[in-house]
Amino acid sequence: MLRRLYQWTMSLAKSRYALLILAVISFFEASVFPIPPDALMIPMILAAPRRAFLIAGVTTVSSVLGGALGYGAGIYLFEEIGRPVLEFYGKTDAFETFKFYYNELGAAILLLSGITPFPFKVTTILSGATELNFGLFMVFTFIGRGIRFFLVATLLWKFGPDIRHFIEKRLGTVFTIGLLALLGGFLILWLI
Repeated sequence: MLRRLYQWTMSLAKSRYALLILAVISFFEASVFPIPPDALMIPMILAAPRRAFLIAGVTTVSSVLGGALGYGAGIYLFEEIGRPVLEFYGKTDAFETFKFYYNELGAAILLLSGITPFPFKVTTILSGATELNFGLFMVFTFIGRGIRFFLVATLLWKFGPDIRHFIEKRLGTVFTIGLLALLGGFLILWLI
């Protein structure tokens, strides 16, 4: 089953709509969608290494724009849903303290969240809910996401055939490691 899913993803990566699909996935992953764009970006680059940097650019720009949607959701959904819940539990003051520290460390948090497997949508929504400066948000979102996606693109462009061979030979192990990284990001979120 895993092998068929891999083959399907590789064929999707070669389709003429692959960049559009990647852009949509990258956009929504930054605010609501649970699957990272790497799941399509990596096979796309492996299928067409000459387009690695175009693919990374589309992924980065779409993710940053999706992050702006997440930021907006943090502002509007927080006022509609989050604040009443905090008030009900008497935690409004605790949130104000959190908001202060989050805004003090916002640039570093965005940078780390943009690069690591930590669920990026959490950071985009929190940035809006804490009213982090939007300009700062956009700059550090672009830097963090750009580093992540262009680093992956560079590695795949340089070592693509070897990496593809490794993935295809050890598909189960690679899938398990990827799944553990994603779950680890959610675990970090849960522990915070």
